[in-house]
Amino acid sequence: MNYHSPLRRALIAAASGVMLFSGVATALAAAPQAKFPAPGFFRMMLGNFEITALSDGTVDLPVDKILTNTTPGKVDQALSKVFLKAPLETSVNGYLINTGTKLVLVDTGAASLFGPTLGKLVNNLKAAGYSPDQVDAVVITHMHPDHVGGLVSDGKLVFANATVHADQHDADFWLSQANLDKAPKESKGFFQGAMASLKPYVDAGKFKPFNGNTDLVPGIKAMASPGHTPGHSTYVVESEGQKLVLWGDLMHVAAIQFADPGVTIQFDTDSKAAALQRQRAYADAAKAGYWVAAAHLAFPGIGHLRKEGRGYVFVPVNYSVVR
Repeated sequence: MNYHSPLRRALIAAASGVMLFSGVATALAAAPQAKFPAPGFFRMMLGNFEITALSDGTVDLPVDKILTNTTPGKVDQALSKVFLKAPLETSVNGYLINTGTKLVLVDTGAASLFGPTLGKLVNNLKAAGYSPDQVDAVVITHMHPDHVGGLVSDGKLVFANATVHADQHDADFWLSQANLDKAPKESKGFFQGAMASLKPYVDAGKFKPFNGNTDLVPGIKAMASPGHTPGHSTYVVESEGQKLVLWGDLMHVAAIQFADPGVTIQFDTDSKAAALQRQRAYADAAKAGYWVAAAHLAFPGIGHLRKEGRGYVFVPVNYSVVR
């Protein structure tokens, strides 16, 4: 071989480049792992409305112990089929709706009420390009702590310019001192969380409860769905012939309750009524084909429902870049 040939020179250059690249790769491999996720928001259009799913984080739930009308064995078996296990890392989601004239937030997450893995909704709202002060209305599906905790921070209004709406039946139940006093010890925190979260808005004249099916702003309607709590509400969002129904806590565990809608959870105030509401909602969503979203479906928690045998299959939203 001619050691001064162009081929020889090219091989030497290539070998030098490989050694240099290998050295860089080795150095980069020693960099610390970031260990934090991307901002937790997902955006899609619904007609002329912009829908932004907001993550409050996740929390581990012992679903094998808290699901009812089933057995721990059945729960473990169903989770195993989808490569999950208990305790189940469970999403807590909120949804921001920009109608073009109003900015409406559905549920606010837990803030600090359920520990350090939650409380991220406001930061994700900001990452999504909005400020809490821009929110015109906050509508609450029900007053459990993981839905109302984000209303306040250090006792102050987080959404200073917003009016808060929830069904009167939930307000009467969860904001009642008499109900708190007679509640079992393990349930008192639910009442205390609701009271602490709503009181600043009540005092400021910014809490406006509604009663049953109610049009809140053009394109957004509350629908009574009692069972999980006395005043649990779902929210129907419609624009340009497209429809999204925000289920709140109509269901909790996708791997279990889509295949078997009769499975309930200990957090239900009335488990029989909750199961009936879930079955009705599933059937309607599958028949009509509209979008659905739920607070505890894996983030972003938006998709469609398809009937399959005696149960249903959830089809998550396809990832899309909003244009």
